[in-house]
Amino acid sequence: MKLKIMSWNVRGANDSSKRKIIKNYIRSQRVDLMCIQETKIQEMSEGIVRSLGTGRFLDWRVLNAEGAAGGILIWWDKRVLDILDWEEGLFTLSCRFKIIENGAIWVFTGVYGPFTKAEREGMWEELGAIRGRWDDPWCLGGDFNVILFQQERSSQSRISSAMRRFAETVDELELVDLPLQGGEFTWNGGFNNQAWARLDRFLVSQSWLDQFNGVTQIRLSRPISDHFPIVLEGGGISRGPTPFRFENMWLKVEGFKDMVRAWWQEIEVRGSASFRLNVKMKEIKKNLRVWNKEVFGRLETNKAAALEQVDHWDRVESERNLTVEEADLKKEAKDSFKKWVLLEEAHWRQHSREIWLREGDRNTGFFHRMASAHRRNNTMGRIKVNGEWLIEEQEVREGVVNSFQQVLSEDMVWQADIGSIQVDCISQQEAESLEVPFSEGEIHSALMEMNGDKAPGPDGFTVAFWQYVWEFTKEEIMEMFKEFYDHNASVRSLNNTFLVLIPKKSGAEDLGDIRPISLLGGLYKLLAKVLANRLKKVIGKVVSGAQNAFVMGRQILDASLIANEVIDSWQKRKEKGIICKLDIEKAYDSINWKFLMKVLQKMGFGTKWVGWMWNCVSSAKFSILVNGVPAGFFPSTRGLRQGDPLSPYLFVMGMEILDVLIRRAVEGGYLTGCNIRGGRRSSLNISHLFFADDTIVFCEASKEQVSHLSWLLFWFEAASGLRINLAKSEIIPVGEVEEILELAAELGCRVGSLPSHYLGLPLGAPNRASSIWDGVEERVRRRLALWKRQYISKGGRITLIKSTLASMPIYQMSIFRMPKAVAKRVEKTQRDFLWGGGHLGGKVHLVKWDVVCSEKLNGGLGLRRIATLNRALLGKWIWRFACEKDNLWKQVISTKYGQEDHGWRPKKVNGAAGVGVWKEIMKESDWCWENLAFIVGKGSKIKFWKDRWCTDTPLSQCFNHLFVLAAHRDATIEEMWDQDSGHGEWNLVFERDFNDWELDMVGDLLNTLRGHRPALGDDSVNWRQGRNGFFRVKDAYRLLDKPNVTVFPAKKIWVDRVPTKVCFFAWEATWEKVLTLDRLQIRGVQLPNCCFLCGCEEENVNHILLHCIVTRVLWDIIFGLIDIKWVLPETVKETLISWRGSFVGKKRKKIWKAIPLCIFWTVWKERNRLAFRGGELNIQRLKNSFVCNLWNWAKVYLDEESFSLIGFLEWIAST
Repeated sequence: MKLKIMSWNVRGANDSSKRKIIKNYIRSQRVDLMCIQETKIQEMSEGIVRSLGTGRFLDWRVLNAEGAAGGILIWWDKRVLDILDWEEGLFTLSCRFKIIENGAIWVFTGVYGPFTKAEREGMWEELGAIRGRWDDPWCLGGDFNVILFQQERSSQSRISSAMRRFAETVDELELVDLPLQGGEFTWNGGFNNQAWARLDRFLVSQSWLDQFNGVTQIRLSRPISDHFPIVLEGGGISRGPTPFRFENMWLKVEGFKDMVRAWWQEIEVRGSASFRLNVKMKEIKKNLRVWNKEVFGRLETNKAAALEQVDHWDRVESERNLTVEEADLKKEAKDSFKKWVLLEEAHWRQHSREIWLREGDRNTGFFHRMASAHRRNNTMGRIKVNGEWLIEEQEVREGVVNSFQQVLSEDMVWQADIGSIQVDCISQQEAESLEVPFSEGEIHSALMEMNGDKAPGPDGFTVAFWQYVWEFTKEEIMEMFKEFYDHNASVRSLNNTFLVLIPKKSGAEDLGDIRPISLLGGLYKLLAKVLANRLKKVIGKVVSGAQNAFVMGRQILDASLIANEVIDSWQKRKEKGIICKLDIEKAYDSINWKFLMKVLQKMGFGTKWVGWMWNCVSSAKFSILVNGVPAGFFPSTRGLRQGDPLSPYLFVMGMEILDVLIRRAVEGGYLTGCNIRGGRRSSLNISHLFFADDTIVFCEASKEQVSHLSWLLFWFEAASGLRINLAKSEIIPVGEVEEILELAAELGCRVGSLPSHYLGLPLGAPNRASSIWDGVEERVRRRLALWKRQYISKGGRITLIKSTLASMPIYQMSIFRMPKAVAKRVEKTQRDFLWGGGHLGGKVHLVKWDVVCSEKLNGGLGLRRIATLNRALLGKWIWRFACEKDNLWKQVISTKYGQEDHGWRPKKVNGAAGVGVWKEIMKESDWCWENLAFIVGKGSKIKFWKDRWCTDTPLSQCFNHLFVLAAHRDATIEEMWDQDSGHGEWNLVFERDFNDWELDMVGDLLNTLRGHRPALGDDSVNWRQGRNGFFRVKDAYRLLDKPNVTVFPAKKIWVDRVPTKVCFFAWEATWEKVLTLDRLQIRGVQLPNCCFLCGCEEENVNHILLHCIVTRVLWDIIFGLIDIKWVLPETVKETLISWRGSFVGKKRKKIWKAIPLCIFWTVWKERNRLAFRGGELNIQRLKNSFVCNLWNWAKVYLDEESFSLIGFLEWIAST
């Protein structure tokens, strides 16, 4: 089914010559439905409509203009759409259609938005009313006269209240904002037509989107008007045969491992180890295709058949009670259905790439829609290559393949020699350690570190497959590694690669805006991972401190801190300077292999290792996945693959040559960098910072220095193949640089300004400004736009908040302090998402946020308060300052602000905040320092009396009287230790002799010191509040949170293997926040309060889950089985607190903990069935449902034991 909709603000249709242009343009587009805004016609006539629309089969509806303003006209082809109903508003015109071809019903709303805030609020209410009238799939299109995101207006510096309100409406109405192709903006005007904005758009509901494949939104060219027409097209893109892909859901099928083991062992093949593995993979692939088609079958078919069986037994049970055998058959049908549902969830999770959310709580719909969203964003209907549009499917495929063949082919004629460049080297011993034979433990450890859900390469097998079959394939894999070690060889097809094309931005259409990510074969990826694990142990020895990527102990945040402190120094000294932000064009794709091998040799890597690296990069061959189908098959002669575990480390070592060149230029006086100055005439020069290919250079604002930099970059390009993309690079002035345009022309790049961004973080921005957080809020909103709450269980929502919504601000919060107003908005987003999607309007917040953010043991959900988390993240810098020795960021802080206490801590920051970040970080120093203790090495940097090293408090506080008498109060431990006297002893010197009554104090001090003495190592620090003495943000958060400890049955609620949604319901019930009738009445809902189960008493959570005579039947089943009598406590909370299983065995105790939750869930589901669907209460069915639910949950604890339903109950009852 195909559908094409067009929307256009024509800015007046009352001119006949203009209507001819509009009609001619619309005819060329062949649309099924057309919506025109701002007709400016008060009385629309059929004649005018006919002069705009095309064809005899035309129908239309209109919202007339008021005076010469506004007006909406919608017309459509009656052969495609049949109108069922329509609704006029002040700002909208809505039509309810039926598609002739398939009978699908949907709603289209044409929008012309107002300009003022007050009227705009009326439009949002109008859209809400339309959603309330029709619940059909919905599409909206038109001129909204407001933007949704910052980048949708050329001069939008921050998020406005109008944008926030628009975003809230899109969220509340659960609409999807589709990427726009063909251009970023849909309107331009203002003074000299310099203003650009995206005012026009289509928004659709998820249900509308589900009806079409390959939905695209495209901006067209504009023959008239200051608005561009936009088109929404749905109907799919034809695809060829897709390659084999192993489905991780197969791993869940009973007996799958034994089947694959048998196949593997049956295949006999001779040849090298890699050849044998390659042949076996091909045979396994053939067998899996047949098995999947003939035995495993299609998910939907099997799921539907199982559900049909469940329905059958439900119908029988509604007429009479089931026999024991029939109950077992119904149970088998339900188990079968559950199995297929879980497999479906695993299938869509793998395709969704949402690797942070594990299966559970049946979030199948969410995973399916995330997979669809990824497919929609990555679909390539047309593409611009070298300025030329490619539209037909075959020419798109050929154009993309030819382009990447050129990119990955070496075209360098002359290569600059790097022989004279001196770089740091690894030692001979380190070089030899890289070339030792591979061990089974090393390979298995690397395999288990890898993510099993990542997309597979051309061999089709995911890493999860190799993790699963390691037990019976490890011998052949070890032989493959031995073959590689001995002969530097393997079957070349193991290194075949798919290039998958990922847009760098929404709506990307130019091939330059597409990032190629490599999908590697599983076995090659394992080999590369093992090699990368070895390489990362030594890379820190050969990479300078100015590089912060992929070196242990260095972090991306370090570069941001240094850059902001450099700018702060320039600004506070009122000095001029320039920052050159350099963009390396197609960095990974264009680096020269021979250059890399020379770099490795100069760094001291051995011949065998260099040969391995050459084999890994040069043996690859590529096919490109265009809309999921492989195209082309070609080798490369340069470049590294994004996705290869080795690539980041090799690239960083290549960039070290540029680092050396810049340092030599600084030493020669050709570049100056920025001098960080501190007290006592100390200074430190910062000239450049690298994070992989993100490069910034600091230099003097002079033409000579820019010219030197330009020649330096040219030479580096000639040596490495890495070219600076001057069109995307920029030069940013610091201070008043009058000749900035000349400097930019000298380098050949554009002029930027502060504040800017570096590595996704603010650069040169006042760190207290809330505007620097607009990007974080926008990213949260964009992520939410992909999630539709009704498809995610509450358990899934908790996971999503923890893994994504709460983590998205963490990167920036790790170096900047978030303003209170921003934190409040971010937390509101989390609250709304957690409680949204309910039947009562979507945002009933049942439990206070303070409670939700408590630890689970204290009655919360374990979510974290933004402000407290921010403090914990900033506090980590204080810990790092004490721990780390020579890292560049620490040198910058030590030089600029000074240090005290033998270098363990920086001095306090005085003066204005500026754009430096350290002053805010230092506000967290006191509580961090109080929780640090020292581990004594030589004792040369630890103060004997004043530092915390042998007790929980400094000795000066424990023995204050003796401290006052001490002769050397600032002495170090080393100075207080006399090594010359035999085995050494403490040399305690006091200003006078002791009185008799003081001798006991001296004795206590000596007892405290017993067993403590200096050692040979360096002094170090220990974090007292964490595990193993290391700072963890989690521990710091707990320290700062200071929770109110309360008695709460958390361990009885969050029971292992019980579905999270059930645990969440039990949590709500324990707090008595479930929306029972009494709670609804409190919230103002006018309903009679009568229990849906017994019909005798008023309904509240304790009655319905504990004391109702119907619920008591289920409790009595359990008490009767184990022959006990127990009076249930008054509340759910008291019941769970007192629920102990001391009288049952260890295995039964696990099931015993799940029993109350199972009763709660079973009763609540039955209550809701009666409340919302009506019908009669069937006690026997309620009993069966409870026992079957419990049986399902218990199976994971039974291991090898297999029981019928009756056998399970007997097992529970046995002692």
